[in-house]
Amino acid sequence: MFRSRSKEEKAPTGKVTADLSKQPRDPEAPKGRPTPKRSEAQTQRRRAQSAPLDRKAAMRRQREARRADLAKQREALAGGGDERYLPVRDKGPVRRFVRDFVDSRFCVAEFFLPMAVVILVLSMVRVPQLQNIAMLLWLGVIVMIVVDSIGLWIRLKKQLNERFPNEPKRGAVAYGLMRTLQMRRLRLPKPQVKRGERP
Repeated sequence: MFRSRSKEEKAPTGKVTADLSKQPRDPEAPKGRPTPKRSEAQTQRRRAQSAPLDRKAAMRRQREARRADLAKQREALAGGGDERYLPVRDKGPVRRFVRDFVDSRFCVAEFFLPMAVVILVLSMVRVPQLQNIAMLLWLGVIVMIVVDSIGLWIRLKKQLNERFPNEPKRGAVAYGLMRTLQMRRLRLPKPQVKRGERP
């Protein structure tokens, strides 16, 4: 009687162990490969640590290269550097000629900012006569700028067609007109010719 019970109790335990051996291994259970040697583990750690350092060094090199390029660009804009480092809008013989053409003459538009300040001050005075003068001055300045810009546009286009017949000239005249709106000493790239000098 006792023997039969013990046999019955032993049978289910054998089945349970067989079932457990058939189940897949838990991912958190110990791995089925030997632990790596200390030298291998140290090599892997060094590789993991060197990756961010290399990335930092690469970023540092990029920053230094960018800083050097900007310094060369500033030097070129100041007129003493290599023209290859100028911004794209200022590069090329056509743009160089346009800058020299504009810088070699007086333009009404370059005095627009100082005149605008004077007109603004006059218009703020509470004297009606001065306000009328300010309005007339404002109108006269605008008319002079428009007339001068049209004359410059015609002459510059003619010169570009004569000197650079096969070069692309798109946007060159507009580039010159925008340059006339800046005061001479504030222009970038800096003027390379004197007033009255032929470009």
